[in-house]
Amino acid sequence: MSKKKIKLNILGLSYSQTQSGAYALVLAEEDGERRIPIIIGGVEAQSIAIKLEGLEPPRPLTHDLFLNFSKAFNIEVVEVVVYKLEEGIFYSELVCRRDNEQLHIDSRTSDAVALALRFGCPIYTYEEIIQKAGIVLDFDKKEESSITPVEKKESKTSSTQYQSKTIDELKQLLNEAIQQEDYEKASQIRDEINQREK
Repeated sequence: MSKKKIKLNILGLSYSQTQSGAYALVLAEEDGERRIPIIIGGVEAQSIAIKLEGLEPPRPLTHDLFLNFSKAFNIEVVEVVVYKLEEGIFYSELVCRRDNEQLHIDSRTSDAVALALRFGCPIYTYEEIIQKAGIVLDFDKKEESSITPVEKKESKTSSTQYQSKTIDELKQLLNEAIQQEDYEKASQIRDEINQREK
């Protein structure tokens, strides 16, 4: 008997409170209140954040390269499944299709999520994993919708340096930051632009 899959959505990223230099990727149960925080590295967090924030890097990052490579050989990632949790480590797989053949490829969860964003495919897990790792956050829906895709430690201080800039100057700085592949700076500038355009 196959286990029922539960669809997950990406709620956002924040700095890890427990591990220096790491991030917490928060996946949310689509039809429920439970959340799964997963500790991931900075490179993967950056790759996820770039896609969440709609930034376009001038050259393909590793996950973009994987997307281009797969499409060149007619391989589609149709879904990502977080299938196991063992000793605090989440195990995921990419469910791929080529012609009529289906393949399952083992993947780190952070890479799998970065690829799900690029392929536009759903992310699933199983009830037993949500029961083990899921938490219910104690804030209402209104607050949750205001969570930014990437919460920066220095967002308060860094945003002040952009307050004196005009929207046009900010857009110019945003383009420069993207060209220099400084995505942290780019996301701060993007946040400032978004705040003003509200």
